[in-house]
Amino acid sequence: MTGYNGRGLHGQVVDAIGRAIVGGAFAEDATLDLEQIQAEYDVSLTVVREALKVLAGKGLIGARQRRGTFVQPRSEWNLLDPDVLAWEITPESLPRMVRELGEIREIFDPAAAALAAARRDDDDIAALHAAFAEMREATDPVAATAADLAFHRAIFGAAKNDLLARVELLTRSLFAERDRIVHEKVPGSATLALHGAILDAIADGDATAAQRATQDLLGRASADAHAATTTNG
Repeated sequence: MTGYNGRGLHGQVVDAIGRAIVGGAFAEDATLDLEQIQAEYDVSLTVVREALKVLAGKGLIGARQRRGTFVQPRSEWNLLDPDVLAWEITPESLPRMVRELGEIREIFDPAAAALAAARRDDDDIAALHAAFAEMREATDPVAATAADLAFHRAIFGAAKNDLLARVELLTRSLFAERDRIVHEKVPGSATLALHGAILDAIADGDATAAQRATQDLLGRASADAHAATTTNG
């Protein structure tokens, strides 16, 4: 998994503390010692404070006068934040999280494909064709995962719904991890043809066929994910 996408020392401190909090190294309501964090990561207090501002924005920490900075209960975390979601992924949690991702996809992906078929333009169709070509030509799990993500990102973009597009963005880190493992563990997956059926339906403007093809893909994807994550590690 990639870490927090901030740059330099600031990003490293955000990533390290975020992972520690989500991973349980800091108990709920535990007070964070800023000087200890400064010494541990050999950074300035300014870097520490800026990192903690980022984590506060994700709901992981809070601050009060006379109490200082403390870890928020999990109920306050922004669990849909892409970084928090990425930090939650562990070998132990992955099967559960992949199952939950599958449930989310069953709700949103068929609807996104139907909207894409109704609203797509020439640029959207070109983006889908380009991503599908990359899927076809991918020779390793990294390339296959990137192409798969691009294909589904193009579908949600073609749906022309900004809020729906956020669903794809918020689940992207987990989707990427799920795809990477599937492409490594289930090399014989037949999903390429199923993606092609979705592409054809969207290009034809057939919303019903796009929705049905997506449901077919999700059925196969669920089986592949189960096989991959139950044998992972």
